[in-house]
Parts: sequence; structure tokens; C-alpha cells
Amino acid sequence: MTDLSSYLPILIMVMAALGFAVINLVGTMIIGPRRLGERKGETYESGMTPVGTARKRFNVRFYLIAMIFLVFDVEVIFLYPWAATFSNLEAGSHQSLVWLMRIMFFLLTTVVAYLYGYRKGVFRFD
Repeated sequence: MTDLSSYLPILIMVMAALGFAVINLVGTMIIGPRRLGERKGETYESGMTPVGTARKRFNVRFYLIAMIFLVFDVEVIFLYPWAATFSNLEAGSHQSLVWLMRIMFFLLTTVVAYLYGYRKGVFRFD
């Protein structure tokens, strides 16, 4: 049998989160307005009256730019811990060379993603 007392803080945190959510939902139903006015059901976009349909098509470049952003965002997320731990490795050791080759492969895949986007014209704004 395991010692379940070590899970008590996690249980308390989960119960606090659930309690907060339930209190907010119940409080909104009790205190919040119930009438549906003339303008209450309309779509709201930054204080402006929405024009056109929500089914508007976007250029594929928008999605390609978003994907390139994600590639570079993930790269930074992985590079930071690598850079923090790489200095602790012994210089010239086999392990440091393996880690260096791994990050170079990772960076190469990032450069390939960048070149792909460049070839597809993602960075041209005509």
C-alpha cells in the first residue's frame, strides 16, 4: 500500500480549482442578467458592428506564416534548456559531442522548414 498523504496537496489544488469554477458558474446564474434584449444576442467584435460573414476564406499564406511561427516558437522552447545544460557538459567529451550533434540536427530541420516557407512564397507580401 502506498502512502497517499503525499497526494494531499494535489487533491487540495484540484478541489480548489473545481470549487472556484463551480462558484463562478453558480454565481453568474444567480447574479447575472436574465433578459435577452434587442442587442444582447448579436455578435460582438471589438466594439464594432460585424460586417460580412464569419465564413470568410483566408489566403493559404496566413496558415503558412502561422506554421512557420510555431516552428520557430518551438525551437526557442527547446533551445533554452539545451543551452542551459550544455555548459555543464565536459568539454571535448563524447557526451557533449552527441548533444551538439542532436541540436545541430534540430536546427537543420528548422532551417529546412524556413526554406520550405521561403520557397512557397510565405514571406512575400504582394
